Amino acid sequence: MSMAADEIETLIRSGIPDAQVEITDLAGDGDHYAARVVSESFRGLPRIKQHQAVYAALGGRMGGVLHALQLTTAVPAGSE
Repeated sequence: MSMAADEIETLIRSGIPDAQVEITDLAGDGDHYAARVVSESFRGLPRIKQHQAVYAALGGRMGGVLHALQLTTAVPAGSE
């Protein structure tokens, strides 16, 4: 059981509407992904809270249908 990259991107964008999302299939197996999520809503939040927001957007799929996700979060550059 695995998830498609576009499904992961759609879920993240649904939960974090302003997010810029880049998904990379790390192993080519549909089970191991890297995601870079950039959102203004992360501004002022510690990294753990940013990651929790992404996991919440995935609706509990981490560790189940989505086996592994290497996650990088950031705020947009130059939007001070």
